[in-house]
Amino acid sequence: MRRSSFLIALIALTSVAPASAQEPFWQCAQFARQFSGIEIRGDAWTWWGQAEGRYERGNSPRVGAILSFAPYGPMRLGHVATVTQVLGDREISVTHANWSPINGARGQIEHDVLIRDVSQDNDWSQVRVWFAPLADLGTTAWPVDGFIYPDAGSKRAVPPIRFASVQIPARRISPPRLAYARVDALAVGKVSPRTLRLGQDVIRLAMLEDRRGR
Repeated sequence: MRRSSFLIALIALTSVAPASAQEPFWQCAQFARQFSGIEIRGDAWTWWGQAEGRYERGNSPRVGAILSFAPYGPMRLGHVATVTQVLGDREISVTHANWSPINGARGQIEHDVLIRDVSQDNDWSQVRVWFAPLADLGTTAWPVDGFIYPDAGSKRAVPPIRFASVQIPARRISPPRLAYARVDALAVGKVSPRTLRLGQDVIRLAMLEDRRGR
């Protein structure tokens, strides 16, 4: 009796709980490599050192470059993000993974989010990063190594762009009816010149007037 009750409860539980596909968990380095085309592997904190001699590095943002974060506080493995827009001297947007929890889950991708340089010398050595739960920049000033620039062989992944499809029904437009004044009627003064419309009659009228002038 107990066994049959357990089986019934198990069947009911499995039938009620729907199978849902889980979103993939993206590590920041894994995603940055695929998105930017910069072929560096390993934890994010190692990227800056690995880039030496392989990729150009600097402290000025460029679209397609990797912003390399140094380990700091709870971020023991560092972080990497790809620059998607340069918004000004002290602001950029990036696309990166595994920063903000999205719908309560980490390992998600954030597109074109704001990062602001808060360093004293405006050298991008410290930044604040958009944090989704706050819907604003976070309060921590994160230390940054700098930017790693892609080379000519880097093949950046281009995310698909979905365009809104707008369909406007076509109207049936009837062609206007042109009431051309007859040249002979105009010549004898039976029709006002205001009723004249452009067309072949105008050309004929001009030829008629030309002959009369001669």
